[in-house]
Amino acid sequence: MILLAINWASVSVQVGQLLLALSILVVLHEFGHYITARWFGCRVEKFFLFFDPWFALVKKKVGDTVYGIGWLPLGGYVKISGMIDESMDKEQMKQPPKEWEFRSKPAWQRLIVMLGGIIMNVLVAFVIYAFVLMLWGEKNVPNASVKNGIWVTDSLMNKLGFQSGDKIISVNGDSIRYFEDIQLKLLIGGKKVIVDRGGEIKEINLPIDVIDKLITRKDKKRMLMTQRLPAIVGKYADKDTANGKKAGLLPFDKIIAVNQYPVGFFDEINAIGAKNKNGQVDLKVLRGTDTVGLSCKVNNEGRLELAFLSDEQYDSLGVYKVIHTKYGFFAAFPAGFKKAGEKLSSYIDQFKLILNPETGAYKGVGGFKAIGSVFPGQWSWEAFWNITAFLSIVLAFMNLLPIPALDGGHVMFTLYEMITRRKPNEKFLEYAQMAGMILLLLLMLYANGNDWFGWGK
Repeated sequence: MILLAINWASVSVQVGQLLLALSILVVLHEFGHYITARWFGCRVEKFFLFFDPWFALVKKKVGDTVYGIGWLPLGGYVKISGMIDESMDKEQMKQPPKEWEFRSKPAWQRLIVMLGGIIMNVLVAFVIYAFVLMLWGEKNVPNASVKNGIWVTDSLMNKLGFQSGDKIISVNGDSIRYFEDIQLKLLIGGKKVIVDRGGEIKEINLPIDVIDKLITRKDKKRMLMTQRLPAIVGKYADKDTANGKKAGLLPFDKIIAVNQYPVGFFDEINAIGAKNKNGQVDLKVLRGTDTVGLSCKVNNEGRLELAFLSDEQYDSLGVYKVIHTKYGFFAAFPAGFKKAGEKLSSYIDQFKLILNPETGAYKGVGGFKAIGSVFPGQWSWEAFWNITAFLSIVLAFMNLLPIPALDGGHVMFTLYEMITRRKPNEKFLEYAQMAGMILLLLLMLYANGNDWFGWGK
């Protein structure tokens, strides 16, 4: 029952972070449309966070605009007079255009209004990243400094040819600058990987459907690999009840043998623990200059529940180097702009994989459950703002897709009008809006069905 309560507490924190992040992003996205529409003299009839079919939780009219919060948390909207949008207000469109209506404005003004939300989301991501870099800075591990190579934490990586202790040199001919970049480079178009295995250069060729294999595997782990860590125990929290703490392990104890098998790294300990699930193992520990014998329980996952050192401690021991870059006010903004650009480029690469059926990446498309799981189970403002900034990039890119009912669809039709000097028929725009809404609903059902029922797998 205690474990169940802890899990629910973790889930509630994730849900809270997801709702807060989406609320912030939706409001700011719609504000981008709102402020540009008002700038060009358009009347904004409604400004809502979440949708309000049949009724709203809260609403208040100020001037010509009704501000409110709906009950359906699938986004938000602004209703601009004289615009064919999700409200599908056909009666208004039958009337002659008024000077304050969207449809009476020049095409270039309508284009800016439709791009307002997308531009706002890009600016929000850039500003958030800038302030994150200013407040917390940035930590990176140079790949060349990783003394012991990788620790393969996912069995699929072993099947693909990786081994703990490998030092990854390059992916597709590109050298790896920071260790944190490896996993993404492997998944986004990784084909040829060069590794140093005990001084011998090896080539590992990844299949095009590596993402499909990751999605459909039974033993799912978020991290495919990490730095290979020496078997030196870190500090347990005061209230920690882990088996390692109960066994009497102390900070900086070095485990040198498990069940009389010599070990030097945590992955070697895990390999022995996996053969003794729900059992017990004998440890030989080097404590200072003394050798101590201990007995430790193994949990049902085959882990001894050992504490790790901090990045700074591993740095001091020479396991790997940690570069902590701090940014001042003026340096943070160009750095934030660069980071937003890198994240956008990375997301576009990921999106291309989804569109290629051979990769099987479409099977991993997820909805609200998948997005919520990205947030940590314990509240962290640094993690929250980093994830929110990335979601803002995703929201900007997805809204730019040329799908009717999205901003990109309106942009596409407006550009057509500006190029051909011919305005699309309003009846056609109505049908296109309906088709776009149906398509988006089906995509949403598929994504969330994938989350809960694995429809694509």
